[in-house]
Amino acid sequence: MVVMSGRIAQVPTVQMITRIYSAALRGVDAREVEVEVNAWGSEKPQVFVVGLPDAAVRESIQRVTSSIIASALTLSDGSKTVNLAPADLKKEGPSFDLPIALAMASACAELLLPADDAYVVGELALDGTVRPIKGALAIALEARASGKRRLILPAANAAEAAIVDGIEVIGVDSLHQTWAYLTGTADIAPFTMDRQAFFEAHRSYEVDFEEVKGQYQVKRALEVAATGGHNILMVGPPGTGKSMLAKRLPSILPDMSEEEAIETTKIHSIAGFLDPKRSFLTTRPYRAPHHTISDAGLLGGGTNPGPGEVSLSHNGLLFLDELPEFRRQTLEVMRQPLEDGHVTISRAAGSLTFPSRFMLVAAMNPCPCGYYGDAKRECRCGSRAIEKYRQKISGPLLDRIDIHVEVPLVDFKELSATELGEKSAAIRQRVAAARTIQSERFNKNKGVNTNSAMSAKLVREHCQLDNTSSQYLEHAMESMNFSARAHDRILKVARTIADLDSSQAIQSQHILEAIQYRSLDRKLFS
Repeated sequence: MVVMSGRIAQVPTVQMITRIYSAALRGVDAREVEVEVNAWGSEKPQVFVVGLPDAAVRESIQRVTSSIIASALTLSDGSKTVNLAPADLKKEGPSFDLPIALAMASACAELLLPADDAYVVGELALDGTVRPIKGALAIALEARASGKRRLILPAANAAEAAIVDGIEVIGVDSLHQTWAYLTGTADIAPFTMDRQAFFEAHRSYEVDFEEVKGQYQVKRALEVAATGGHNILMVGPPGTGKSMLAKRLPSILPDMSEEEAIETTKIHSIAGFLDPKRSFLTTRPYRAPHHTISDAGLLGGGTNPGPGEVSLSHNGLLFLDELPEFRRQTLEVMRQPLEDGHVTISRAAGSLTFPSRFMLVAAMNPCPCGYYGDAKRECRCGSRAIEKYRQKISGPLLDRIDIHVEVPLVDFKELSATELGEKSAAIRQRVAAARTIQSERFNKNKGVNTNSAMSAKLVREHCQLDNTSSQYLEHAMESMNFSARAHDRILKVARTIADLDSSQAIQSQHILEAIQYRSLDRKLFS
């Protein structure tokens, strides 16, 4: 027998196949999934789920059946087969609850729902309430790309998905409401958002560079790093403001473009780290993992591979405090994403690629106690302890950090001064102006937006030196034993400094400042 809206109905005597379109997450993207349900009469009621489901999808049948009954929809006593196609794509998570419930109720009622132009996603509670899911933005992008007109999803995810143009976003609160909408007995207006107003309202930072006393040479180095997207290492005793400076670095980076914001939000949404109150990232991400983080936590991976910290920092900043305290093996896995701007995770079932173009900002003490070379406090570390401490950072990794700068102690006069420093907004204007110069320079080079991303060919093209500057660089290469990679990175930094000066040519003072930013590793690690 069938219970349908409180009425008694007959079990279907013939097979009834219904179909609802949904989507599965794979890496940072989504792929279309067809949810098919075949219901037929049988003496022993059973539900079979096929199509490479994981445990969460297999367990969904208990939630789905309870939700259908609680919503007073049709549920026959016969057997049902739920097929998730394509069969070779693994289906993970509870987002298939809502489309399975709709397809199952439709098959049992022998009623085809008009939903061929829509994707449906959502997790169900036992009472039929729809709960939010991960990856709503990626699913919205896939729905638009596949030519769908609508996306039906939890109301809590509607603001996130509405960022995507060209598709109607229908936010629902329950299975019963969704059924009523699809059968035409209820109307739900598409969720709309004023993107420009949303960006303007949320593009703000709680911290500002004006709060940092002194450290003018470090601020200058951070401005150069922000302008060219260069990696930077700060070395200094405890309490000199390294972490404070790093936290304020995002406030001087240029505002994210809409394309960057969508790409970054998609990663955070898939990882489940999106703030439900904001639903969209409008400021550049700042990630500061603890030094006990694992390789998979930093790079990404796991049983069901997901993005790591290097990908969560995409288009933003990754801050590694107390750099030598990280396991050397963990640090070494960053070498490839620092060069390539993406991470490829290979498993037996296939490979996934996550974007990871970020600024690396690292901080460390000069020795284990932190006071080596300090004029006011005596270092308690032996030479072997200092050497062992510094050797935790390999030469190849250090070579990939463009700027090295000392962060000295701030004297009392600067700390007690009442006047504030330069505001982040003023610094950001200079950075943005120099970034505009770089955008115009690389407008024909796809994937290159900053000087730090220049290839060897682009370095030769845009980093020409006059005779004097060339002699300075040659002397530095010979006296400090710089590598070929360091040579190119010095030229990139010099190009950035010239852009800050609005200079078309790299001049002597630009190359000298760039060399100065590479001398610290020879001083500390030789």
